[in-house]
Amino acid sequence: MEASRPDDPDEGVGTGAVQDEVAETEAAAAVGVDVIPERGPAAYVAEFIGTFALVFFITMAVSIFGRAPVSDQELAQGAQQPFIDFSVIGLVHVFVLFMLIQTLAVVSGAHFNPAITAALAAIRQIRMIDAAIYVVVQLAGGVIGALLTKLILQKDNFPNADAVNWGAVDVSKVLDGSTGLGMLVEGVGTFFLVWAVVGVAVNPQAFREWAGLVIGGTLGLIVMVGAGLTGAGFNPARAFGPALASGEWADSAGQFLLVYIAAPVIGALLAAFVYMQMFVLPGKKGPFGMGPVG
Repeated sequence: MEASRPDDPDEGVGTGAVQDEVAETEAAAAVGVDVIPERGPAAYVAEFIGTFALVFFITMAVSIFGRAPVSDQELAQGAQQPFIDFSVIGLVHVFVLFMLIQTLAVVSGAHFNPAITAALAAIRQIRMIDAAIYVVVQLAGGVIGALLTKLILQKDNFPNADAVNWGAVDVSKVLDGSTGLGMLVEGVGTFFLVWAVVGVAVNPQAFREWAGLVIGGTLGLIVMVGAGLTGAGFNPARAFGPALASGEWADSAGQFLLVYIAAPVIGALLAAFVYMQMFVLPGKKGPFGMGPVG
């Protein structure tokens, strides 16, 4: 769309600011400069509310449907590990993220995850200052969401919530508590989560109307696969909130930082860079349009 000219006889009153904004955007694009939209207080509040809701519903589901693992001594006495229906927990992830994306994406972009924010900042979809504020409010939302779960499901009335540490993540015995394997699971899972985000919400050729279902479905998929291995963090805010609320930081603070902070961020950055370099940038046809990649 071309900006209207000052001598356009059909030009309405009070459109000068809009014309200036359009002209600046087109001028920046004409010289190959990326125009990164600015976020404001409404976006910060949306990220806080969205991350709060995400962590609250996830930790509630894990506290209600999850079960603490049986000890080695109990296993030696013939006990069996309890059955956990990870499909229910996975579907909770799908539904809550779908709802949040559909209602808040137009306000903030619906990150709700510091790893996603870091990846989108790296590919210039959000300004660094806005990304930093996003991460702070996401972590705060995650903490409040986990604390609300702990307040509702008190250990005297609902001991199972205490037994699973109100949804705190941990590297399971299936992986022998291995930090390296835990990092691999969290990194690969977050890679495909951000792959979905960039593919359906950033790619100009994508059908963005499907973003809520695709991204929510991807989160549900990796949770169903990874929950029994690492507790399915794939989101530093989701891991940090319950850890702070329960005081359980995996096997150690060092393992928590590597598995649930470093690995998701690394996986997210790799996904964003690979997708952009392979499928978006090669198809660029000038500053105003995208052409087919293949």
